[in-house]
Amino acid sequence: MNFKYKAIEESGVEKDGIIAAANQDLAIASLQRRGMIIVSIREEGKKKGLEMTIFEKVPQKEIVILSRQISTLFEAQVSALKAFSLVASSTDNDLLKRKLNQVVDDLQAGYSISGALAKHGDVFSDFYVNMVKAGEESGKLNQTFGYLADYLDRNYELTSKTKNALIYPIFVIFTFFAVMALMLTMVIPKLSQIITESGQDVPLYTKVVIGFSNFLVDYGIVILAVIVAGVLYLIRLSRSGSGKKYLDNLKLTFPALGNLFRKLYLSRIADNLDTMISAGIPIVRALQITGEVVGNRVYKDIIKEAEEGVKAGNSLSASFEKNPEYIPTILIQMIKVGEETGSLSSILKTLAKFYKREVDAAVDTIVGLIEPIMIVALGLGVGFLLASVLVPIYNLASGIA
Repeated sequence: MNFKYKAIEESGVEKDGIIAAANQDLAIASLQRRGMIIVSIREEGKKKGLEMTIFEKVPQKEIVILSRQISTLFEAQVSALKAFSLVASSTDNDLLKRKLNQVVDDLQAGYSISGALAKHGDVFSDFYVNMVKAGEESGKLNQTFGYLADYLDRNYELTSKTKNALIYPIFVIFTFFAVMALMLTMVIPKLSQIITESGQDVPLYTKVVIGFSNFLVDYGIVILAVIVAGVLYLIRLSRSGSGKKYLDNLKLTFPALGNLFRKLYLSRIADNLDTMISAGIPIVRALQITGEVVGNRVYKDIIKEAEEGVKAGNSLSASFEKNPEYIPTILIQMIKVGEETGSLSSILKTLAKFYKREVDAAVDTIVGLIEPIMIVALGLGVGFLLASVLVPIYNLASGIA
């Protein structure tokens, strides 16, 4: 029988291939003897079953709790098989429960922990799997899962705070445009009818407001269709390689928010590298994994370039120097100090904390400014619209009196 497999070699290179064996267990054992971490394996020609997980998701907080529980169980000298069985039985997330039960089955079949987790890339990232592999090689799995829980907790807190900070301004802006649209399509037309029927001369700004209101009433459906088409186009664009890179670059250069996103990604890069280097993962492999999980195509390309530079014999700081627009000088200088003193991990930890504080400060500033600005803008906008039609009506009433 032939089995098609995807595995990660000891060098960190992902490999696809076909292996002949009497059954799947023997195929797995043969690959593991070669030092490979199995990502997936199936009988050639046999289709993989589809799981109905479209509406299911494992929140990052669940992975944090899982990592904490596994770390505690390993400290208590509980076996890997028993530890994952206990965690699987205690979780309330149905998708995570199924995944952990599959991990338990794979552990029973002879997989390593990292190999079993690697089969579920939608839940356990490449970063997570490689950290576990490093823990297996060093014999410090309890510490590794503790590191993972700490890292994921920091990342979850930072990302959540940033997202929540952006949701509020978006909601306020949406409310602003919704109120203005309702004023222009429902209130202004009724008031403008009184002005039109009076036949009096009206100021230029009133004509502009009435004309814009009539335009929205007549072509509102067309405008809405264009907006929906634009949103669908952006969604499609974000799924293409070039489109995603364009949007990711836009996030980094957008006024006011660009600086926030740059600091967020720099904090993530420093934290990732620190966590993996502390776990004993080689710098080249750490860069490769960081590029995959950083979450921004621009920084992914920068890290890929740095990875190639390190492979060629350059230092990490020298490799980052080629992109001063996205990698600040202070970060490069700090990394250089860490390389020269042999304390790169410690320097990266300091940088991660520094940029996390910067993100927190930027978020607080944005939230503090956006509320009063939007309230004033909303008040001025509504006031202008009402004044543009109420003043002529008032003049008309005064003339009649």
